[in-house]
Amino acid sequence: MQDQRDVPCVIGIAGCSGSGKTTLALELASQLDATLFPLDLYYRDLSAFPLDSRHKLNFDHPDSLESELILEHVRALAQGKPIQRPVYDFRTHTRVAGAFELLVPSRFVIVEGILALHYDELVPLYNVSVYVEAPHEVCLIRRIHRDTHERGRTEQSVREQFQATARPMADLFVLPSAARATLTVDGTEALDWSVEQVLRHMRDRGLLNSAEADPVPPS
Repeated sequence: MQDQRDVPCVIGIAGCSGSGKTTLALELASQLDATLFPLDLYYRDLSAFPLDSRHKLNFDHPDSLESELILEHVRALAQGKPIQRPVYDFRTHTRVAGAFELLVPSRFVIVEGILALHYDELVPLYNVSVYVEAPHEVCLIRRIHRDTHERGRTEQSVREQFQATARPMADLFVLPSAARATLTVDGTEALDWSVEQVLRHMRDRGLLNSAEADPVPPS
């Protein structure tokens, strides 16, 4: 029988795009020396679609992610087993053929994505589930800043995508998943306060001892 101490603690973090969930996940991963598992790397391969039409597809719908493989891999990590994670090319929206990344779980595994709390079979694998809430208006402002500065997009295109898919899908699938969280944090508050809330929640549930993580101000 596997020693319980050898089984990773799995943390699910969800929230709308632009809510601050990725920032929170990255900071927690840094403080806990955790294995990070972003759902964005599991988009389905779109090589069957013409290249110039792939960006127009709905990437906010649950069907856009290969949930079967996500479940298989998170289940393996939760059992302390390594996985061969696919490599995704966001420029072409395709999987890199024959390319994989070996991922070995550490003491903590953080599963992060807008739909991390949506899939029925995935949620029971979490020891802790966190939902990061933020108003749509705040999420849109953050998406505009990110996509215009980091992804070379225009503000108009970001706004159009937000209204066409991101917000409707959030209303349908992301916001309802908040009910599955064991903890909800405010994505508009200071990052260090959100981190402290999560660590305190983990301690209260007996998943973290004082020697494993003392909160430090994010750099």
